[in-house]
Amino acid sequence: MSFATETLFRDDAYLRTAEATVLHVNDRGGIVFDRTIFYATSGGQPGDTGHLHFPRGGNIEIAATITGETKDDIIHVPVADETVPKVGETLRLAIDWERRYRLMRMHTACHLLTVICPYPITGAAVGPEESRVDFDIPDAALNKADATERLMELVSADHPIFTRWITDEELADNPGLVKSKNVRPPSGTGRIRLVCIGEEGRVDSQPCGGTHVKSTGEVGEIHIGKIEKKGRENRRFRIRFGPLPAE
Repeated sequence: MSFATETLFRDDAYLRTAEATVLHVNDRGGIVFDRTIFYATSGGQPGDTGHLHFPRGGNIEIAATITGETKDDIIHVPVADETVPKVGETLRLAIDWERRYRLMRMHTACHLLTVICPYPITGAAVGPEESRVDFDIPDAALNKADATERLMELVSADHPIFTRWITDEELADNPGLVKSKNVRPPSGTGRIRLVCIGEEGRVDSQPCGGTHVKSTGEVGEIHIGKIEKKGRENRRFRIRFGPLPAE
């Protein structure tokens, strides 16, 4: 059985709490609401954790958020042995904001890396402490110091970040918007969500359903911690918070 949850985080990634009504509880205790601020694991970004609060008191700890049969079928997975709510109950949702905000900053940093390293992406993973992006290139075009310097130039410029929607046809007419070598954004719904950086998206525009900060300045200080060779024509760039350590 598939449900459609209103994804509040797509319109406002900064929402920390919201009220929502239970639509379904599956046989493993997974909870589906009519709407949510919890991002579900997708596109290399892990799902949110947090708590659900009963009006009468008490809460449910959420260990993970995943999708069901569709991207809009969002399942909130409690930790083991938690009490689950009943269908029709309204609860207050609260994400682990500190973790989410770090993921937002990191995900944005990954987009910035694709600007300074404009090669096909073969893989990516966002994490609260370290993220990685893999590129299809025979040799690293940049060393750690040069890549870090160019990333920080984009961060320091404090470019605005926003989202907009285009049609399937517009994406087909602009194939260069898709940076992934092997994964295409989902189509068939009639519209594609773009994450845009810079005035009118001049710095970067690419399909993405993840959560991001409002400006590059919010990313803060980051650096390339490691560049690894992963195959004959694959290089992995690891992004970490903080300044580039002295060697």
